[in-house]
Amino acid sequence: MEDFLINSKKLTAADWLFDAAVALGAFAFGCAQLLLTLSSVVMPDELFRQLLGIPNSMPQTGAYVAVGLTTLPLVARRKSPWLVFIFVMIAFLGTQSVLNGYTLAVLGPIIALFTIAHERDRTEAIVATVLAVASLLFIAPPTKSESLADLMRLQNVTYMVAAALGGFALRTHQEYVLETEQRAIAAEKSREEEAARRVEAERVRIAREIHDITAHSLSAVSIQAAAADRLIDKDPKAAKEAIGTIRATSKDALEEIRSMIGVLRSGDAQAETAPTVGTERMADIVSYLEDAGIEVDYDDSGFDRERVPAYIDVALFGIAREAATNIVKHAQASHASIRLAVDGETVRLSVEDDGCGRSDEGATDGHGIEGMNERVSLLDGTITAHNRAGKGFAVRVGIPLTEAGRNHG
Repeated sequence: MEDFLINSKKLTAADWLFDAAVALGAFAFGCAQLLLTLSSVVMPDELFRQLLGIPNSMPQTGAYVAVGLTTLPLVARRKSPWLVFIFVMIAFLGTQSVLNGYTLAVLGPIIALFTIAHERDRTEAIVATVLAVASLLFIAPPTKSESLADLMRLQNVTYMVAAALGGFALRTHQEYVLETEQRAIAAEKSREEEAARRVEAERVRIAREIHDITAHSLSAVSIQAAAADRLIDKDPKAAKEAIGTIRATSKDALEEIRSMIGVLRSGDAQAETAPTVGTERMADIVSYLEDAGIEVDYDDSGFDRERVPAYIDVALFGIAREAATNIVKHAQASHASIRLAVDGETVRLSVEDDGCGRSDEGATDGHGIEGMNERVSLLDGTITAHNRAGKGFAVRVGIPLTEAGRNHG
């Protein structure tokens, strides 16, 4: 009930100033209309004026007080819409019968009803409109002419209905604009969240790529350094070759990392966006395994590189490199086999060893299998990584080549 009589919405100083201007403007209009109606400009025939019951004298003080009672309360129209509406309606209807023919403008009740239709809900707006129309229809205007009275009733009722419809229309429009703005804000927030998610996913992907590169390269450097250390006194030439291999491996790893981080550059520098390495470098993986003392059986006779998109080719190389790194670090194997082939519309990779196999905890050094799964998942492929039935560990991957079987984006 309190919110019904006194609006809980906080009004700013600008709101109060605006409503005060509305009230003063309505008062000035009412006074001007009162003077204009009584002047000879509107109705110069004095006999006709007497027949209609319109006074010939200038308005008295009471007429201006009546105008003030129907307009000045509008200063509180948004703070208390119903109290203002009821007050100005009573003032308008009540003073009509005691003003001796003076006709007041209905502007105050019009603005009060417009405010209810705009500020309150639809039900309240309908109730206020019905009350206003009923009051204007059943209380006669201050004129002796029945025809003029009917015309004034019709005019005032029309104004009141129009005010109610205008207030409701303005409220509906403002609610639509607000809803549109909120949707735009929500959409922008969603875009920002999606952008942040993509940035995070890219950061994780780059971290995995760098992990793969460093794990593979550093284990190769460790193997060659150990070989150089053993051979430096007995076979300086072989030790020198091992050191050369370390230098070449380190250089390749740095180039790959530089290429990957290049996409993060900003400014005028041209980012390096070419793929790092693909299956054309599988020989490096074979050499890496052989340098670790593992016999390798490599077969790519069924692989057609021309049919394989570059991003799939790069993913296959990364998976093979990670699998080879795990063999060297965990498997204690003496033999490994790597198979690459295109089978219909699917490219397949298998990497197997005859080592001791691995538990779930020891299968990788942190990101290995998880990184493989992520690569394959992004390409809508399948991957299995498990201990073999006999001895060793196997990684098998299948990735579709066709758009129908792939959702790469």
